[in-house]
Amino acid sequence: MAYQKLQVSRGLGVVTSDTINIPNPAAVAVSGTAATPTGAQLVGTGTTFTKSVRVGDVVYAGASGGARTIVATVTAVVSDTVLTTSTAVTNTFTYDIYSQSTNPSNGCVLYVGVAGDVRLLTADGDDITLKTVGAGSFLPVQTLKVFATNTTATDIVALW
Repeated sequence: MAYQKLQVSRGLGVVTSDTINIPNPAAVAVSGTAATPTGAQLVGTGTTFTKSVRVGDVVYAGASGGARTIVATVTAVVSDTVLTTSTAVTNTFTYDIYSQSTNPSNGCVLYVGVAGDVRLLTADGDDITLKTVGAGSFLPVQTLKVFATNTTATDIVALW
């Protein structure tokens, strides 16, 4: 009898979003710590955003040393130190910006840490909800996005 064997080499904690896909963790363009933004921005220090970041790239940010809790897209590269983003990135938050133009994710499988429902977008574009997924479950579905709406499971990790 055949069995499924899952061996991964990359992982990324998922920040759920109704509009933004899970980024490819192999495509980090820039990492750093944010300074005080003015509105929906990410302000970096000592950065070269104009050389490494493009409109549409994905930002994952969170409290220093903590889980990522903010997901945003870059809507404009203003200067080497300022990006306009779909959501403001609070000062002192650490961030990673993932290049989507050169290396987007083509799908990942998921690990669910805390039980609940998982609404996801498959690699072929199907919007599905998996009900009552148990804690410690792997979801062998090629996934592009985990929706915030109707997802009650938490501690979800994307695996490649």
